[in-house]
Amino acid sequence: MVSGKVQRVWFRKQTQAKALELGLNGWVKNLFTNAVEIIAEGNIDNLTALTGWLQNGPPLAKVDKLSIEWFPAENEFNSFEIVK
Repeated sequence: MVSGKVQRVWFRKQTQAKALELGLNGWVKNLFTNAVEIIAEGNIDNLTALTGWLQNGPPLAKVDKLSIEWFPAENEFNSFEIVK
């Protein structure tokens, strides 16, 4: 979960691009609370790289808070999508 100035700054699209670059599967979506939720599965090193990138996000974003929860992968995704 990422909060701050993370909507209307191409956060979802840039997150999708970064996740695909890292070979991760899952999804990203805006929440009504003006936060962005991300579910990602993949190699632990690539997940760590994504969480590092999420600390700042794309250039127009201002991340105030990043909350991370780790769970065992269920291998339920075969791509990384933007959920509306």
